[in-house]
Amino acid sequence: MTISRRTLVQAAAAAAAAAAILPAPAIGQATAPMMRPIPSSGEQIPAIGLGTWITFNVGDDPALRDECADVMGVFFEAGGRMIDSSPMYGSSQPVIGYGLDRLGRPETLFAAEKVWASSSADGAAQLERSRSFWGVQRFDLVQVHNLVAWEAHLQTLFEMKAAGQIRYVGITTSEGRRHDLFEKIMGSHPLDFVQLTYNIVDREAEEQLLPLAAERGIAVIVNRPFRQGALTRQLDGHQLPEWAKEIGTTTWAQFILKFILSHPAITVAIPATTRVNHVRENVAAAYGVFPDAAMREQMAAYVRDL
Repeated sequence: MTISRRTLVQAAAAAAAAAAILPAPAIGQATAPMMRPIPSSGEQIPAIGLGTWITFNVGDDPALRDECADVMGVFFEAGGRMIDSSPMYGSSQPVIGYGLDRLGRPETLFAAEKVWASSSADGAAQLERSRSFWGVQRFDLVQVHNLVAWEAHLQTLFEMKAAGQIRYVGITTSEGRRHDLFEKIMGSHPLDFVQLTYNIVDREAEEQLLPLAAERGIAVIVNRPFRQGALTRQLDGHQLPEWAKEIGTTTWAQFILKFILSHPAITVAIPATTRVNHVRENVAAAYGVFPDAAMREQMAAYVRDL
């Protein structure tokens, strides 16, 4: 009998979920968020990161820059590490650099950046500009943004990794685009990370990409966990189900993040925000207990029926 990748990962999910529902400290009592290993190295990283798309594109406005720095400060205080950005994100990169300067450049930072250029030569120059904006010695992770010129950029990034100029290499997509090509690249290149869209209503990645990531030992970063806020806004008019208390969720954002993080192939989710209370809310979702396979389907069905 042939067993599919999806079947194997579903079985792993059930086993992982069974372990997750064992007694655990309450959210308010836990001292650190859930950690997940990066498969290619074994390095442990907190399961909630910080995205910067739109939210950190505030230009030179000093008040808004300080708000972003405050968000970063609370994120680091809560145990967060990964901050993700891109040259496509307007002023987000220099705003990150400003925040890091104001915070004394936390040593725990995991700097995740992207290359978004039409050629490898342009990409190398772009990466140097990005590094200068952040003010870091090197990036931990560089990803080919939305597969733009991916063949040339991957060659460059693998060479940079071999030279110790970056630590990890990845690719990204969002909103379900180009999954066929994404899967092909995942199956043929030694990637450390992939970044894709996955949440309680956007579950296409469960069919092929998440099983393949588990099979190939590739870490998975989840973007658009709240559909850029549209999903949480839609749900805010509805009450959480009573049984959501079983996994320690008090808000829809936590409900969604618990669903995402309970999939064993997921490494980090990167919600973006401009508010410090939302950072605390998001990071709290990485504490406590997580849904098992049956509850995951119950959660998805509940949201689908609203």
